[in-house]
Amino acid sequence: MTIAIGSDHAGFQYKEAIKQFLANLGHMVIDKGTDSEKSVDYPRFIRPVAEAVAAAEVERGVVLGGSGNGEAMMANRIKGVRCALCWNEESARLGRQHNNANIISLGQRMMTEEVALQLVKIWLETPFEGGRHQTRIDELDE
Repeated sequence: MTIAIGSDHAGFQYKEAIKQFLANLGHMVIDKGTDSEKSVDYPRFIRPVAEAVAAAEVERGVVLGGSGNGEAMMANRIKGVRCALCWNEESARLGRQHNNANIISLGQRMMTEEVALQLVKIWLETPFEGGRHQTRIDELDE
């Protein structure tokens, strides 16, 4: 799978860890930045991830920040993006099962690196259930 990844300064450390984790799983990872812990504005790095997902240049996206909130908000402004802000295993699983989330947003300040990697793994492996959930997704795109 081809996955775009992006973060601001507050998510940089986990971005680097997740990038390596995804590569080790055999995924192609496209890094949209940032490239350090120097303070930056997150839209500059999250928008390119969301646009790549919406344009089907990549299959999925991972965005990170301090809390993940602003990053999810930015990503969800792009039509065709369904970014799930995840904080535990159930939120990651349901983001895929019920919402067919094509981007996951994580907050580096909200969880350990181990938890972040586990959430990405769950999100990658969980299939979309379809059915009544597809109807709701269709309504989002109206």
